[in-house]
Amino acid sequence: MLQVRLHGRGGQGAVTTAEMLSLAAFLEGRFAQAFPSFGSERTGAPVVAYARIDEKNEIRTHEPIQAPDVVLVQDRTLLAVVDVFSGIHPSGYAIINTTEKPEDVVPELCKQLPPGHVLTVPATDFAVQAMKMNKPGAPMLASLAAATDILKLESVQQSFQTRYPGKVGDANAEAAALAYNFLKEAIKGGK
Repeated sequence: MLQVRLHGRGGQGAVTTAEMLSLAAFLEGRFAQAFPSFGSERTGAPVVAYARIDEKNEIRTHEPIQAPDVVLVQDRTLLAVVDVFSGIHPSGYAIINTTEKPEDVVPELCKQLPPGHVLTVPATDFAVQAMKMNKPGAPMLASLAAATDILKLESVQQSFQTRYPGKVGDANAEAAALAYNFLKEAIKGGK
């Protein structure tokens, strides 16, 4: 079972991102679940959401994920206020929404996890470019797909297009493609 923990701020769509991750997994024939955990239900407050994916078995557990295989950080400012990487699996992945290089943002985590498992992506830039809003969910999920091959880009795009038919879904799909291609190039280039 793959366990993903998503960190964001209220209003950025972290809960929706977890739901879209689960929908993308369903679209690929997997079992999945997503659920949020709110500390304070207000815009800008730290929000945590969880998602689990299993290839073969129905998921029956519903407790918060303490030992994630993947951590997605939708807002870099959370690094200073929340221990977002707490319990991350020793071979896990961390993907952070920022324009900075991983070693400049989280140098200790880069030493702790295998090479190439700590990645940064300018998800907000891609969201603003394609959607004209700070909703980095689609680019973050596409980054997860690019880094791990856990999902296909098309499934991520289809999940958003299913939830938001029309222009909004298409804009999310475009933002996802921008992030996916960016990260695939960065990985190929060894960045």
